[in-house]
Amino acid sequence: MATIAFPQALSGLRFPAAHRGDAAPWHRPLLVNSALMAGLVLVSIIGMLVDDRELLGESVWLKPAKFGLAFALYGVTLAWILRLPHRGRRATWWLGTVFAATGIADVGFIALQAARGTFSHFNTATDPVNQIGQQVFTSGVPGLFVANLVLAVIISWQKLADRPTRIALKAGLWLAVTGMALGYLMGFTSPQLVRQSDGTVVGLMAGHTVRPGVPTDVARDGVGAMPITHWSTTGGDLRIPHFVGLHGIQVLLVLAVVLAALAPRYRWLRTEHTRAGLLGVAVLGYFGLLLLVLWQALRAQPLLAPDLATAGAAAALALFVAGGVTTVYLRSRDSAEAPSA
Repeated sequence: MATIAFPQALSGLRFPAAHRGDAAPWHRPLLVNSALMAGLVLVSIIGMLVDDRELLGESVWLKPAKFGLAFALYGVTLAWILRLPHRGRRATWWLGTVFAATGIADVGFIALQAARGTFSHFNTATDPVNQIGQQVFTSGVPGLFVANLVLAVIISWQKLADRPTRIALKAGLWLAVTGMALGYLMGFTSPQLVRQSDGTVVGLMAGHTVRPGVPTDVARDGVGAMPITHWSTTGGDLRIPHFVGLHGIQVLLVLAVVLAALAPRYRWLRTEHTRAGLLGVAVLGYFGLLLLVLWQALRAQPLLAPDLATAGAAAALALFVAGGVTTVYLRSRDSAEAPSA
């Protein structure tokens, strides 16, 4: 099978020749999206250093920094996937462009609201800027979700790369779609009243935290939070499964690259079958992790304070993954040691 030359870090991965030529050009709208998001991260870091305004105990610039970083990583990942030889390039190019444009609009509004010292998500303020921005979200978030869903469907039927990488990127796309879908659960949490950076009160139609029995006039999302992530330490936080799902594709692709890089040094990793088996175990384990943190959040339980049931489920998941890896290793070792016919 013909191969495409990629950077040395990916030299252990194999990619099939295209039906019409080799790799497509890099998807420019997605690269522009990622470049703008990287720029936003830098601006937000500077903002956190020079601007002392806060929302719910965190810098007003922390949310733009987190969203900028997430979109920068995901945009580059999608651009790399769309560069691989595949059928339906015209359709996937447009889907990537929809994602890039919608992402810029949505995250741009998050940055604008940060500069204004107010909330971007679920904000019920009646000023024109916020009202227009909420309409952007209402139309933009489904656009991001549908574009990724259709991309996942198109890519799932194709052989873009060697089997381990194929497992990683296809499962990763579906993890991202699942993570985006789980974001809609936040819309079912209770309303709350919160303070903007200037001290005035504004209503949020929903939030991130699950804490049954807490009055709606308590800013639950600002009561007890982890550093950096600002995930709740006093209740279940729906941003955690959302985050885990969205970034699964990077975790799995990095694992595929690492296994390919280790293959020359470790004999049992040299076959595609073995590496694909390990990726299969990783995919099942990662989906299990996603379900675990979702279950934990829905039970109003902080990530760092698991109860016995959550801890037991986590231990069972760890044993399952360890058992799967051990099984793949033993089968690979036995196959390598078996005398050839």
